[in-house]
Amino acid sequence: MSETPESYRLLIADVYELAGLSRRTSEALARTAGQTTARWHVLSVVSDGPRTVSSAARRLGLARQSVQRVVDGLVADGDLELRANPDHARAPLVAISPSGAAVLAELVRRSDADRSALLGRAGVSAAELDAARAVVRRLLSALGAADRRPTS
Repeated sequence: MSETPESYRLLIADVYELAGLSRRTSEALARTAGQTTARWHVLSVVSDGPRTVSSAARRLGLARQSVQRVVDGLVADGDLELRANPDHARAPLVAISPSGAAVLAELVRRSDADRSALLGRAGVSAAELDAARAVVRRLLSALGAADRRPTS
């Protein structure tokens, strides 16, 4: 397989552009539900089980302090709950509450409808998305391995 740095650069530029446009449509969808994308992302990342703010921040690729501010607002609104962490007394676990799960379900419903329409307009199949994702995952894996190599 030949290396093609220019093709990689073009792919990354397209991924950034897609991410930016997708983020803007997500922001608009979140606003219609009285939310922000930051709140949506935090609800989503804790929806599969309780985790610490630090863990949520790592998963989202954000600073712990910015995620903490969002978590604080979601807790105040009753969409997240803090639970005791048996592994670390000073780092509670953040869990989604029933009202937070309902908010997330509504956001996902709206997003799925919007994304289905987009994929229809683009004529993109699930198989094509899976193939594109496989390439992106391989690149992520290679970048992660390179990032973990010791430097001299």
